[in-house]
Amino acid sequence: MLLKSGSTALLLMALLAAPAMALAGGNANQEISTAATHAAMAGNAADTATAIMHFHHVINCLVGPKNRMFDAAVGNPCQDMGNGAMNDVGKKSPQYTQLQQVLAMAERAVHAKNLSESQQYAAHISQMLMKVKAGG
Repeated sequence: MLLKSGSTALLLMALLAAPAMALAGGNANQEISTAATHAAMAGNAADTATAIMHFHHVINCLVGPKNRMFDAAVGNPCQDMGNGAMNDVGKKSPQYTQLQQVLAMAERAVHAKNLSESQQYAAHISQMLMKVKAGG
């Protein structure tokens, strides 16, 4: 499926933004980029169920496989990248607080009632992840 032009621009910005964060381990930048990709995919999903699956992917990339919020049933697009972006940036980093906010929004997004609501969440999550990736 082709991405809509607005989502494509958001995705490209997220993927190309210069890494500006110190990593505690793993590859948080790659995990954040992958989460941003799945947020964009949620925004372009044909139905709410597919969007929700991609929001679960965002959560999985943020929390990592050892977290109770990780949902192995939907898959792990960040497998072998690290321990989840929130773990890999370190709890004392400014990015950690930002990722907590993204996580809270993604948790709400998995309960979206319709496609329009899913798309709104996806746009916000993508924007938030780009800000984290850009270091600010």
